[in-house]
Amino acid sequence: MLRRFFTIAMLTLAAGSLAAQTARQWSLKDCIDYSIEHNIQLKMEKLSLDESEINVKSATAALFPSLSLSTSQNGRYQPYFDNAGSSFVTSDGSGGSRVSSSQDHFSYSGSYGVNARVTLFNGGQNINNIKQQKVARNIAELSVKERENSLKEQIAKLFVQILYSTEAVKVSKATLEAAQESLKQGEAKFEVGKIARSEVVQLQSQVNNAEYQLVNSEAQLAQFKLQLKQLLEITDERDIMIATPDAADELALTPLATINEAYTAALACRPEIESSKLSTQSSDIAVKIARAGYYPTLSLNAGAGTSNSDNGNESFGHQMKYNLNGSVGLSLSIPIYDNRNTKSNIQKAKIQRTNSQLQEQSALKELYGTVETLWLDANSAQKKFLSARSNVESAQASYDLVSEQFGVGLKNATDLLTERSNLLAAQQELLQAKYTAILNLQLLKFYMGGDILF
Repeated sequence: MLRRFFTIAMLTLAAGSLAAQTARQWSLKDCIDYSIEHNIQLKMEKLSLDESEINVKSATAALFPSLSLSTSQNGRYQPYFDNAGSSFVTSDGSGGSRVSSSQDHFSYSGSYGVNARVTLFNGGQNINNIKQQKVARNIAELSVKERENSLKEQIAKLFVQILYSTEAVKVSKATLEAAQESLKQGEAKFEVGKIARSEVVQLQSQVNNAEYQLVNSEAQLAQFKLQLKQLLEITDERDIMIATPDAADELALTPLATINEAYTAALACRPEIESSKLSTQSSDIAVKIARAGYYPTLSLNAGAGTSNSDNGNESFGHQMKYNLNGSVGLSLSIPIYDNRNTKSNIQKAKIQRTNSQLQEQSALKELYGTVETLWLDANSAQKKFLSARSNVESAQASYDLVSEQFGVGLKNATDLLTERSNLLAAQQELLQAKYTAILNLQLLKFYMGGDILF
């Protein structure tokens, strides 16, 4: 009995948890935070950042001495001749002979050494390499921020598209309900002979069209939700319920900054601009590194070693002590002719520097174009929104009037369908203008250093 009760309780909790998960309302902040934590491309960018940190440490380690321990162990076999052992006769080389004896002999020896080396001067190549790797690390950090910004922009666009599609579905449902109600009225009038069969057919056609528009709106909404799930790296079948922000109309009418104000603010905070500047700085350092090939390299070498052998009566410790030796020396390498390698490296580095400068100019130009486009779209959408809102009010009033007149027989089905089409078009224009304004205003604020949160 207790086990059965426990099983029922666990199933109840699981069902409650699933229901809570299904009913979760995702805000824009929830989507952004979840994507930053789970997005695979962003994780890969962070791995590149970790690798750049390792490169900085490796470049810094080149300033310190290298230390190595070496040892060799050797065994040697050779015949050994003396007056003891087995005797045999050999020629003495002058026509005579001599008696000798042989005995096998195996000898062992070992050597041990410690060697150190440090580069004292190489034209500043090591120092500049550290600077370049630090710049590369900073660029990698900015690449992570760029990826995060890109995710935020993509999610914001999809989020607004979902909001727009959600309202479009509501409008389509309301239109379908109104069309179905008009069809009922028309069929009732046809039964009593107040309207012709052709008008009923028109009303039925309007219902069919409204059903098609509803299906199309729901399909678009499902497609946008699927794209959002892919950005969030969600692979299960759960449905994403988007939380509708409050005061959406007020968001569409947020005051606009000037284009110059927006561009100046964007220059100070956009990671792609800072990254392009650092790339130019890195290419300047690369020219210095290439020029180091013309300079000599001065290195300090030091070593200590000892050895031992089984020849003799001295002990291992005694041999290691008295065979100990050490050495210190300087080595200088002066380049004279390197098959034009250094000159070619310098020329390539200068070309890369020019390319980086052009990319920086291109980034500045692209940023200004993006800011200007967002500003123009937001400004235009705000004006369209105000106009569309008035148009919806007029179209709604006209449709309500014609609907009443159709109910008492003063208007025919064609008039009603025309007014309904005008109202639907006005509502769609209002939704499009509102969410276009919201999206571009939020993106413009984001480019100026703010958060895309609404």
